[in-house]
Amino acid sequence: MVEKQLENFDLEQICNSGQCFRMEKMEENRYRVIAGERSLDIHQKGKACLFFCSAEEFTEVWETYFDLNRDYQVYIDQINPKDTYLLQASKLGKGIRILKQDLWEMIVSFLISQQNNIVRIRRCIENICREYGEERKIASGESYYAFPKPDALACLGEDDLKACNLGYRSKYVVRAAKGVVSGEIDLRLIEKMKYEEAKEELLKIFGVGVKVADCICLFGLHHLEAFPVDTHINQALEKHYKRGFPKRRYKGFEGVLQQYIFYYELFGEKIE
Repeated sequence: MVEKQLENFDLEQICNSGQCFRMEKMEENRYRVIAGERSLDIHQKGKACLFFCSAEEFTEVWETYFDLNRDYQVYIDQINPKDTYLLQASKLGKGIRILKQDLWEMIVSFLISQQNNIVRIRRCIENICREYGEERKIASGESYYAFPKPDALACLGEDDLKACNLGYRSKYVVRAAKGVVSGEIDLRLIEKMKYEEAKEELLKIFGVGVKVADCICLFGLHHLEAFPVDTHINQALEKHYKRGFPKRRYKGFEGVLQQYIFYYELFGEKIE
């Protein structure tokens, strides 16, 4: 077990931020995240966090996954003091961090996310993990399922994942898996690319549009300059940034601010 005192870190906000679909609240102040082949339980009370893993695993995996070595207050402090909307959004969602997730998992997750809501996305991903992922057990004896590797999905027919409730997205995921297995999609090469080049390469994948490519860049490749625009973000831009979001002012961390806006659009009125 690893104990940390963390600033700008809120598990509930991260869980509800729309970037991770295999994280869930287990009980009050306790969350579980499944990432790739690993599972982690975390307990948080205020700034105190208990990570139920070894110190070695924390350093090798979860410290990077949660981006814990980055000071997010630096980004908040650079917000234009005249931008009351963005200040409110950052105040509400200041515990959000941009997770560094597996590229393959993010490609599949955001292919599934199209024209879908978070509850259904989670269910779809859980379905394909149970059906095609390897079963693992945690210390308590509970089972979970690792995210399926490309070769586990590449052998399927294009409509086979409809049984997992993916609908028309089934063919997107299966074709992506076939592309990775054949080498047409080179994940390692994409991981080495800069933002614009990586985005251009991702757009070549069947079913990947601009928004999905930006989501993959932000949440899978950790390109913090990526700024995905979905319905919620578009509404915020039309209402508060008629001349466009001032990306030049926030060059290099636009994606962090995008998450504050997204979270505020989802939960601002409910919390206030």
